[in-house]
Amino acid sequence: MKRIVLLSVCALMLVSCSESFNAARALNGGMMAVQGMTLSDAQIQSYVHEYITQLDAQSKVCGPNDPYTIRLKKLTAGLNSVGNVPLNFKVYRTSDVNAFACADGSVRVYSGLMDIMTDDELLGVIGHEIGHVAGKHSKKQMKNAILTSAAVEGVAATSATGAALADSQLSAIGKAILGAKYSRKQESEADDYGYDFLKSCGKNPWALAMSFEKLQKVAGGNTATASMVNALFSSHPDTAERIKRVSARATADGYKRPASK
Repeated sequence: MKRIVLLSVCALMLVSCSESFNAARALNGGMMAVQGMTLSDAQIQSYVHEYITQLDAQSKVCGPNDPYTIRLKKLTAGLNSVGNVPLNFKVYRTSDVNAFACADGSVRVYSGLMDIMTDDELLGVIGHEIGHVAGKHSKKQMKNAILTSAAVEGVAATSATGAALADSQLSAIGKAILGAKYSRKQESEADDYGYDFLKSCGKNPWALAMSFEKLQKVAGGNTATASMVNALFSSHPDTAERIKRVSARATADGYKRPASK
């Protein structure tokens, strides 16, 4: 990894003086790459918190008296932290079907997802997302985002077009959070966390498999939402296999599948 960073910096130094070149931005990109390999949990949480604060300000966040907020607050009562990371929850009012959790403990749930899920199914999805924080998958994702941002900043330093594309490093952080390209192993680990999370809440873990079934059904449609859900699952293990795996585990643990709603 160090060799790649050094080669990137050297390549920037060899750019012809006749080209538009911003040495400060090039150096900043290189420094970000080095920093990305040594970032502490606290630093990552700070970067993410800055982006989430911006995203909250730009989104339609449901107020404290909104039925969506009341429902989510009731579901997550007592969920104050994971490890040493404090959790905070908000609902975005949108027809999009999604949810995500960040390295700083911010959990954001879209009202479109809440509309199609029962309480237990929704809690299973939330447990899965929190699993990414507990497993420090979000931290690893952020490090990759900062390294990617450094590479993009290198392009920005040598090209006016590149500069327009990469003017905000918060944009790179946002892409990492909302793009959520976790590895298949990380997704499986988050599934296991979500399953155990439901059990710890006294819920039937079948709800996790049933939430996947609903998302699979949405993905099979011919709508913009279907395209979004398909993109969401593109880096995940095969949905049918995930359903089968969670269902088999629930059956082995003696849980009966509840009636679908």
